[in-house]
Amino acid sequence: MPYYWYNDKIDSHGNHEVHRSNCKYMPNLHNASYIGEFTYDFQAMQNARKLSWKKFDGCFFCMPTEHHG
Repeated sequence: MPYYWYNDKIDSHGNHEVHRSNCKYMPNLHNASYIGEFTYDFQAMQNARKLSWKKFDGCFFCMPTEHHG
């Protein structure tokens, strides 16, 4: 199962981008927060939203089904 992290810095749309740990666009771990280990991308997104009031979006490259712009 992949590990998921989100970027502590927001993107141009005000979202924290969620990445799988093997993504080539994964932020440096000093700028990322751990979400957990999940089977499916949507589970990582659900958990991220439970952990924080922040807005999240999946990475275009490693989580295309969860990327909404």
